[in-house]
Amino acid sequence: MKFCPACAQPVELKVPEGDHLPRYVCTACGTIHYENPRIIAGCVIEVDDGRILMCKRAIEPRHGFWTVPAGFMENGESVQQAAAREAMEEALAHVQIGTLLAIVSVLRAHQVHIMFRARLQPDRPDFGVGPESLETQLYAEEQIPWPEVAFLSVEFALRRYLADRRQGVEQVHLRTIDWREGKLVTVDG
Repeated sequence: MKFCPACAQPVELKVPEGDHLPRYVCTACGTIHYENPRIIAGCVIEVDDGRILMCKRAIEPRHGFWTVPAGFMENGESVQQAAAREAMEEALAHVQIGTLLAIVSVLRAHQVHIMFRARLQPDRPDFGVGPESLETQLYAEEQIPWPEVAFLSVEFALRRYLADRRQGVEQVHLRTIDWREGKLVTVDG
């Protein structure tokens, strides 16, 4: 950030009085501009026969890799609404959002990924290819293309989902993904 969105004057990076982290502060009007993580909402969609609906990405990052429907939350919607909207946008799927599955903090990207369990709505079991997907596919657990899964957060959510399903439980799983000195560090909560 170089200029204040409130008054268009230059900003400087400094620790404001009473704070403990550097923030962009306007040199003219004194407005403090906070930069906070963005929320990604998504869902693991299971159909009646136990297969999982996945989408092949038509956009960057990770164009051509597989994921579950997920994307940036919009203002004015709940996390559950965002997850359902992403399912519609990416897979033309009408879903019933279920329980919370995973919260993954992706530190380097300044994001928090919130994943839910979901099912296709019984009266609308169809799905298709949305504008952000190259294709959609149903995968049995043993067919999931693990080496082609787009993101570590998606792999984590899928693996926890499948493990919970085998155990007959629905737990909430936490993970932090960080890169330190060029090395991947993951911490489960």
